[in-house]
Amino acid sequence: VQLQASGGGLVQAGASLRLSCAYSGRTFGNALKGWFRRAPGKEREFVAAIRASNTPYYAQSVKGRFTISTDNAKNTVYLQMNNLKPEDTAVYYCAGRIRTGGDYYVSDHYDFWGQGTLVTVSS
Repeated sequence: VQLQASGGGLVQAGASLRLSCAYSGRTFGNALKGWFRRAPGKEREFVAAIRASNTPYYAQSVKGRFTISTDNAKNTVYLQMNNLKPEDTAVYYCAGRIRTGGDYYVSDHYDFWGQGTLVTVSS
């Protein structure tokens, strides 16, 4: 399974960005898919996740501003980010989990990771 993240960039506060994560591997279509981020000097943190049933989960800090979605026909998971804030500046990583069990918000419970894409939000 391979994951390829894209869509990061430099934007001003209040702007929007959409991150994409293209994945390969048929079994991955049914995987739990998540987005995490690592801000400078901080540990990696959970941002959002979505189950194969399309049930989404969000970190409190992004709830109401970010939306996770999938397009199984395109083998892609998206993270729509609206009303971006400087504190959203981070490298964003997509991830997937095919093992059963575990917590959606724990990065160690994921099996596959994409390379990061940098999001920089200026004030």
